[in-house]
Amino acid sequence: MSEQRCPICTMNDVLAHAERWECATCGHEWIRAAAAPAARVVKDAHGQALADGDTVVLIKDLKLRGSSEVLKQGTKVKGIRLVDGDHEIDCRIDGSPMGLKAEFVKKA
Repeated sequence: MSEQRCPICTMNDVLAHAERWECATCGHEWIRAAAAPAARVVKDAHGQALADGDTVVLIKDLKLRGSSEVLKQGTKVKGIRLVDGDHEIDCRIDGSPMGLKAEFVKKA
């Protein structure tokens, strides 16, 4: 028996099989849900975990692609947002949207 409940009769006398659950009371069968993927952890240059809304500081000068401007080391970025993709951090620097890699920042 398991802590799983039957979605039909809501009884908790459920039998666990390799690929499915079976209710011993009403006989209803349903597929086991796949295990949820582990939450992705994004770490800064020093190994600290980052979260949405954190403040980070650039650890080196970064040249902006397609421009002659440079983001200076020590620039503080508030209210980051973690995203999937080649750049893990979405943020705004001086009002302009930017994508940063976590390896170039440290948590403030």
